[in-house]
This record gives sequence, C-alpha cells and structure tokens, in this order.
Amino acid sequence: MIAILLVFSSLPLAVSESPALELGAAPLDFSGDPAMEMVAGIDRFLMREWADAPARRAAYWQRDCSSYEAYEVSIADNRERLKAILGVVDARIPPMMEITAPVGMPAALAEASDYVVHAVRWAVLSGVEAEGLLLEPKQPQRAAVIALADCDVPPEALIGLVESVPPAAQFARRLAESGCRVVLPTLIDRRDTWSGHPAIRMTNQPHREFIYRAAFEMGRHIIGYEVQKILAAVDWLQAQSDAPIGVIGHGEGGLLAFYAAAMDPRIAAAVVSGYFGPRDALWEEPIYRNVWGLLEIFGDAEIATLIAPRALIVETADAPAIDGPRQTPRRSGAAPGRIRTPHPDTVAAELQRARDFLQGLDPPAQIWLESSPDGLPGQSASLRRFLAALGAPGLPDDSGTPPALLRPMPDLDARLKRQFDQIMEHTQRLMRESPRQRAEFWENADASSLERWKKSTASLREYLWDEVIGRFPEPMETMQPRSRLMTDTPAYSAHEIMLDVYPDVFACGILLVPKDIRPGERRPVVVCQHGLEGRPNLIADPRVNDKTYIQYGCRLAERGYIVYAPQNPYIGGDAFRVLQRKANPLKKSLFAVIVRQHQQTLRWLAALPFVDAERIAFYGLSYGGKTAMRVPALLDGYCLSICSADFNEWIWKNVSNSSPYSYLFTGEYEMPEFNLGNTFNYAELSWLILPRPFMVERGHHDGVAPDEWVAYEFARARRQYVALGIGDHAEIAYFDGPHAIHGVDTFAFLEKHLQFARCGED
Repeated sequence: MIAILLVFSSLPLAVSESPALELGAAPLDFSGDPAMEMVAGIDRFLMREWADAPARRAAYWQRDCSSYEAYEVSIADNRERLKAILGVVDARIPPMMEITAPVGMPAALAEASDYVVHAVRWAVLSGVEAEGLLLEPKQPQRAAVIALADCDVPPEALIGLVESVPPAAQFARRLAESGCRVVLPTLIDRRDTWSGHPAIRMTNQPHREFIYRAAFEMGRHIIGYEVQKILAAVDWLQAQSDAPIGVIGHGEGGLLAFYAAAMDPRIAAAVVSGYFGPRDALWEEPIYRNVWGLLEIFGDAEIATLIAPRALIVETADAPAIDGPRQTPRRSGAAPGRIRTPHPDTVAAELQRARDFLQGLDPPAQIWLESSPDGLPGQSASLRRFLAALGAPGLPDDSGTPPALLRPMPDLDARLKRQFDQIMEHTQRLMRESPRQRAEFWENADASSLERWKKSTASLREYLWDEVIGRFPEPMETMQPRSRLMTDTPAYSAHEIMLDVYPDVFACGILLVPKDIRPGERRPVVVCQHGLEGRPNLIADPRVNDKTYIQYGCRLAERGYIVYAPQNPYIGGDAFRVLQRKANPLKKSLFAVIVRQHQQTLRWLAALPFVDAERIAFYGLSYGGKTAMRVPALLDGYCLSICSADFNEWIWKNVSNSSPYSYLFTGEYEMPEFNLGNTFNYAELSWLILPRPFMVERGHHDGVAPDEWVAYEFARARRQYVALGIGDHAEIAYFDGPHAIHGVDTFAFLEKHLQFARCGED
C-alpha cells in the first residue's frame, strides 16, 4: 500500500505518446519520496532565510544617535510596528484600580512591617480587566514597579504568601521592602484546565496557546493582551504620582517586561530575567511566542534599542524548563514547543549587538548584564542596578519574611479563570465585529464597473500577499523542467514532472496529456489539487482509486482536458507544520512558498505548445480548496477557481470557542493567519478572483462546516459578482455526500467556462 501512495513510479510502462506531446524537459532522475523531500527542501530554504534575517533588518532601521529626541523620532515607526504585530492596537480605557475584598473582611489581604498587600483589579480594555496584588509602602514611595513572575507562578509567590519561590527570588517583596509601590499582575498560565469546551472537546493546549490561536486570526496576541495589562498599570501608577516607573519580570514575565518597556517610554527601567537572548530557535519555542514578522525587523538586540537610552538590566537566571505540552490520554491538539535557558555567552553576545547599535547615543545607553550564579531571578546586584536607575538607590538586607495574612487567601484558580474568560471573550467579540472591520478595510473598492473594481482592489491583493500570505522573491528563471513517463492508458499518458523554484525548493506533480491532441491544437488545463496529507497520484494515477478523489483528474483527462496534479507541501504532520513556525517570524506563511511553486508551474504549463495559456483552471479539494482561495486570488494565471470541501465562514472556523467545527479544538495549529479576520474572509478572497469564474462544491455531510456557514459566506461572495453584472460566474453545487469530490456540476462549470466539450465516459 505504501508503494502506490508514492508519486513517482519506479517502473514506467511502455506507452504510445501523442504526436503533439512536446514537454521540453530533461529526463527526470529521482528516487525516493518527492513529497517528503519537498518538505525537507523547503525546511533547508527557510533555515537559510533565518540565517540571513539579521542582515536584512538593517534596512528597517535608521537610528539617529545625535540626541535623545532625535533618537526617539528615528525609532518611532519600529515601535509602532512592534505594537502592531503583538496586537497592542486597542485603546485602553481610563485608568481605574479597585481593591477587592469580601464584605465583612479587612480591605487589606496581608501586612508586613514595611508595606500593606491588597488584592486588586484594574481596567484595561472594554470587557478585560487585570487582577493581582498591590503592595503599598508605609513609608514615602520611592518608585513604582510592575513585577511579573513567570506565568506559572502566582503573584502571591513573589512575596512569600505561596510557597513556590525561594525567599531570595521573591523580588517583589524585596522591592516593596525598599519603599517601592509594587503592582503584580496575574498572568495566563501554561496549564490546560480550560482549553476547550466541555460539550465539544477539551485539549491539552496550554491556556496561552488556546488564547493565542483565537487572537492571532484577529490581529491580537496573548503577549499583546498582557502587555496591555502592564501598560494599564503604568497608566494608573502615572496618575497616582510622578514617581519613576520600572518593570521587572522572570521567564514569561521577563518577556512581557521586555516588550512593555520597548513599547512605552514612560517605563524608566526594566529587568529582564531568564528570557533575553538570540531568537535563532524561536520556532522551537511554544507557539504562544510565535509573532508574525518579528524576526524580519527585530531580534532581542533590536528590541533592546527601543528601550535605550532608558535602563535595561538583563539577568542570566534560569528560564522555566518547558518540554512541550502536557500529554494526557484524553486530550490532544497542542503544538510542540520547548523552552531552554540560553547559554550566558550567547546572552552576552546578543546584548553586545544592542550596544553596538547604540554607539554614540547621547545620553549613552544604560545596558547591563548581571549573572545569576544560582539560577534564581532577582539577584541583589540586579535589584540594586534597577533601583539606582529609578532614582531610588539602596536595597535592604533580605529578611526573607513574608507578610502576615489578615484574611483568607483569595481563590487563585477562580481569579485566573476570570482572566482567561475575559481575554477569550474579547477574541470572540472581535470575531463577531469582524464583518464591520472588513467592510471598512474594503471601503475603497469601487464596484461601479469591472474595470474600476480591478483597479481599486489591486492594493488589497498586494496587502494580502505582503501582509497575510507573505511574499518571497520571484522564482528562479531557469526552472530546469524534468519529466519521466509514469504510465499509459488508451486515452492519455501520465508524466511525472519536476521544476526548480528556489535552491532546494521544487514543484512537482503528474501531468496527464490526452492522446488525441492534434498538431498545433491548444487545449485547456485543469490543475487538480489534493488535500491535507495527500499526493498527486490520488488524483491522476489510474492505478489508484481513492473514494475521496474518485480519480477526478483521470476523469477530466478522459474528457479531453490536459490535467496537472501538483504536490503541495502540507504533508508529514509536524514535519510540514513546523515550516509554518519557521516562516511566520519571517513574515511568511507556508502559502508564501506554495504561491511561488504554482507561479513556476503556471509558467511551465503556459509554455507547452499544446496548452492554451488563457484557459488554465484550478480545482482543489480540502487543503486544496484552501489553495483554491489563496493562490488564484494572487495569481492571474488561473482563469477560474473551484473550491471543493473547504469553503465556509473561515473566521468563525478559526476563532470560535463554541462551535464543534472550530480549529481551536484540533491539532491544525498552523491554520491561523495573522489579522485575516479583519481583512479577508472567504468571500473577500473570492472578490480578488473576480471577474474570473468561481465555484464552490459542497457535500451536505462534509464535517468541515455546516451548510449554513457555507451558504452564508457564499451568498456574500456571489452578491459581489451579481453587483458587477456577472452573477453567472459564481456558482455553488451541493450534493448529498461527504468531504469528497463529486465532479458533476463542477465538470459542467469547467465545460461552460473553458469552452471545451469533448467529453468522454465517466
């Protein structure tokens, strides 16, 4: 069985070729599995892109170090870019902090000799609050600090009320003992308790990943939500006094402290413990650290320059050791991810890169590296540096004494659940409001004529390519086509094809050529695309009859069409999904590669002497249907597109936390596309295919989505075709069947629009 699933056959059969067949290709000499070699080759290509990324960043930076004011102006655009890719784009509501205490209980939670502890919450966004602790000094306030433990550590542990952090690492307590007002936000943790829906499916996704998936599609991020909570605390602290404000964090808290200080010049000093370092293995870290386009502009050194000339103290404490998601018998779906402590030498080297960028800055950058011999965060040397930078020098000896409770501890799980629910509900509200946001995004599309529509939507196509899919350079001019005869039938011959796209990146597939093509005749081509984990022979090898694909490529060839079935690289499970992880920080997606593979394929097909280059159609199933929505939207070489077993309300599909059809509950962690929800749903993608014909094929029993979702979104798609006077160019075909090719109405659609009717027997 494995042998027939390989694209290339090792034993080509004798064949009587069409006299019109001229492939202009060299002999193909390839052994092995082309699908998995394609994935491996793209991986090598992306790793070279990673290696080259630091050098490309220079184009985004024009630092002016002549003065602080000039420097701030010169980096302002990149600060805004960082906010955008982290989703820090929503206006915060006016600062307000409240003490939370049960009626009849003391207002304060605990008290020490130098400070009082309050349980608090404060406003952040509409519907989103932060919760945590406020440490109020009894003596005059010397500085204000936001202290962030790693996300798996509750704020109470940083002052000794929960016994999970050694006294020496309770840096929030020590800062309060030094006379600082300290705010300790609660962070979303890595457990999976609420990741799912009890009536649908529970997953093993860390809470941070579950939020990340829904937020990413809507142009937000778990990092951005929590940075907003930090900045809301800054808003409140600034409203209370003119004391300098600093942030300090460890692990995930260190990441957040780092980003918050980079975004907000009101933060005078930052301590980043157990996080800072090179990001050359970001793709191995948990997916909730995946940031679209981050490494095209920023490494940690570049982000550090957004903090300068304010103080940055990097501490080489141990990072939390994370080895992927928790494995349980009844929960699955989480993305792999690991966290390791970077070697101190690599941390020092990355910090030196930041210093090098800042040579000549006036006033000089305040950047320090502090070691942590025992691996614990909050070393005395780091805290002294921090306090000095805040204008509050000195640090009392560590007594190691936690405050005394004045009332029972709050329910920490209930507090965390409120935080989780509020952020998730914010993503759901964004999802519900997304049609209005997309309408605003498309407001300049001019539907008064087809010509004006095409002209006015050109910038939207460019946006889709550059900002959502990602654009790699043009493919190689010398594609070096290679072919090998695969098999033969009385109606057509089958050929294995391979084309170069980039070094290590190729396109390949099966070409079916009818034998009755006359010399000089040019026929239409139907490019037939497989789905997830599929291969071209499921479509175009007469020896393989799969019930999902029903040999639809072979059937079309029997009707006289030239057929090409490409291999797409969504195969191999995590082997291909990790390609998405490697592409995203480069502001690319897997489809950024796929688009260029198809562009090269179209160039080759159009050059064949028996192909009519104006009549090359696309027909894809499932993941091939995803391709049908994205590739023809960008490449005009496809004269029509048929999306089978995929078209639906795509934003609900990716974001909804209450639908059994949602990808939030499955293992397809590569599905979210950054900010797609506010820019393009499937209807909008079809409008970029317009005025070319577009069709949806839909089985009533297809589990991808319910008929109602499909019908709703298709109504939006077709309405635009009708408004432009070409309603007959948009059709939907329902059939009483599953997630599969039906090949009835779609074949008629091809015949109608390709104007080719030499039909054979099915």
